[in-house]
Amino acid sequence: MKPTRIHSNGDSLFQDITFAPDIPIYATTAAYNKDPCPNKLHLGIGVYRTEEGKCHTLNVVKQVEQTLANDLSADKEYLPITGMPEFNKLSAKLMFGSGSPAIKESRVVTVQCVSGCLSLRVGAEFLAKHYHQHVVYLPGPTYGNHPNLISAAGLTLKTYRYYDPKTLVLDFQGLLEDLGSALTGAIVLFHACGHNPTGVDPTCQQWEQIRQLVRQRGLLPFFDCAYQGLVSGNLDDDAQSIRMFGCDGGECFVAQSYSKNMGLYGERIGSLSIVCKTADVARRVESQLKLIIRPLYSNPPIHGAAIVTAILKDRDLYQKWTNELKAMRDRLVQVRRQLYDSLCNKGTPGDWSHIIKQVGMYSFTGLNKDQVDFLTREYHIYMSSDGRINIGGLSSKAVPYFADAIHDAVISSLPSSTLA
Repeated sequence: MKPTRIHSNGDSLFQDITFAPDIPIYATTAAYNKDPCPNKLHLGIGVYRTEEGKCHTLNVVKQVEQTLANDLSADKEYLPITGMPEFNKLSAKLMFGSGSPAIKESRVVTVQCVSGCLSLRVGAEFLAKHYHQHVVYLPGPTYGNHPNLISAAGLTLKTYRYYDPKTLVLDFQGLLEDLGSALTGAIVLFHACGHNPTGVDPTCQQWEQIRQLVRQRGLLPFFDCAYQGLVSGNLDDDAQSIRMFGCDGGECFVAQSYSKNMGLYGERIGSLSIVCKTADVARRVESQLKLIIRPLYSNPPIHGAAIVTAILKDRDLYQKWTNELKAMRDRLVQVRRQLYDSLCNKGTPGDWSHIIKQVGMYSFTGLNKDQVDFLTREYHIYMSSDGRINIGGLSSKAVPYFADAIHDAVISSLPSSTLA
């Protein structure tokens, strides 16, 4: 029996679908890949690269993967819905500290997720279903995918002041004012450290003021932690903002990613931790997280979790990891200094000290869209249109070329009367 044709004219059922707009960061990468220029630079997507421009794979990760490959007893059985239990336990300890009261009292529930993105999404889905307030305040600006991940769960987005584009520093007073007038019980998204895209973080004293205000206003903190260890070079120091909230008896959410600090980008490995008031609440929360995860991806992949677990549970491997992490962080600081010195030596108009004051993988250069377009057109340098650059993607040997390009872009954008 022949199948019945639905449309005699051959039109698709999806004929009326229009092209979606390009996703900027991936469009930048695609343009870079097509560019034949040998001097091209890719400073867009957040990947820590070697001096040769290749994605950096940590030596300790290579060592662990070899061990895993040689383990003939291992299998590929499905993980539980909440992921690898040992991975979850070790990830919570890394985030909240070995002496965390919340962990000791079994008030922390941690589930393995598909990197930081799905950690955020699972948390957002939980809040949409089980929390009375559906408004989330995001810092202005924030990671480009935050609005997508959170609004997709049906939550409403608002913004609080964070970065002052005029002074190129934290707008702390504006932050306090906006959170002070936020809706009672609202969810507030914080970057734990290494703020993306600005590279501007609050001090420990400012974090304590933020914590007090959040608790006084009854707000719910939701941390995104993607750069632990890459800001100060110390895993404990980079988790201080989270630990302030995690040990005060209140509740909070933490999305954690190992993409950057272990170089496990393609493994998509992360976790969601929720600090609850009591152990009983934590058990109930975990039961509901299972129902959220099941229709999303059923259970997480095993390989990335196996790598992370092997490193976190072994003292020697952990030490090797922290040593490599410190070296990565030190290189970020070195490249920042080199770029700053190059611009100063050239006499590039403007104050460029913000480059060395900012921290982590990113720098908000202060370049505008026209200047960024100039860099791409004239120097084949690809970066975000808002002026953000990935310091981790800039090699020391490429700094002089990049500094020349910035100098030219700034000079070219000045009024002719200024140059005269």
